[in-house]
Amino acid sequence: MPSLSPYKSDLDYAYAPGIFPSMECLLHRPACARRLLLHSKADGHEGADKLRQLAERCGIRVEEADRALARISGKENCFAAVVFGKFDDPLAPGRPHIVLHHPSDCGNVGTILRTALGFGVEDVALIRPCVDVFDPRVVRASMGSLFQLRVRTYDRFEDYQAEHPARALYPFMLDGSRSLPEVLSAPVPADWTLIFGNEGSGLPPSFTGVGQPVRIPSNGRVDSLNLSIAAAIGIYGFTQKG
Repeated sequence: MPSLSPYKSDLDYAYAPGIFPSMECLLHRPACARRLLLHSKADGHEGADKLRQLAERCGIRVEEADRALARISGKENCFAAVVFGKFDDPLAPGRPHIVLHHPSDCGNVGTILRTALGFGVEDVALIRPCVDVFDPRVVRASMGSLFQLRVRTYDRFEDYQAEHPARALYPFMLDGSRSLPEVLSAPVPADWTLIFGNEGSGLPPSFTGVGQPVRIPSNGRVDSLNLSIAAAIGIYGFTQKG
């Protein structure tokens, strides 16, 4: 088998580091899995044993690869990783979507993916420039939720709009013209799209003319909320709308 390179965005494969993300990959995207890497100290570990059994049932090669795991994860205590081929799914029409416009933090994106899945939103778009959704740091932060989602990256927001026209758009902005409770007090179409901006700069001013801008009201003692927290509040509110 060819040697494994440190992760780069131009590779056609990526890594799911950690026992739980690896399990999620084997359970939900087995056709994408290429190899299961296990640490020599993983013998007898319940999670590692389950991974080995599942990989063998799926016909996936299992290797002992201590050095590769340390290189992939940057940690000495990573006991498992799945090498998987990258995938590209179209977003489902008529379903709720999340759009992340120029997100720059892998941890935030991974957390939002996990939050979206937890509340039943299975379609997420990213707008470049942005983090690589297949970066192992994103995969790990998502705890493998990536493998149950449809995620697509677009060069421009207009490209997303062209592919999914006539949707109910809700950009989250500090100067949004209506508060989240106000927006949720009115009828919300089933095909809503929540749009969140970059961690530092938020959405560009042009988004004030896109759909219905929304602000999350607070007591004013902080200037803004962390991106993943703001996204969680918005996703929770809209999914509980019923």
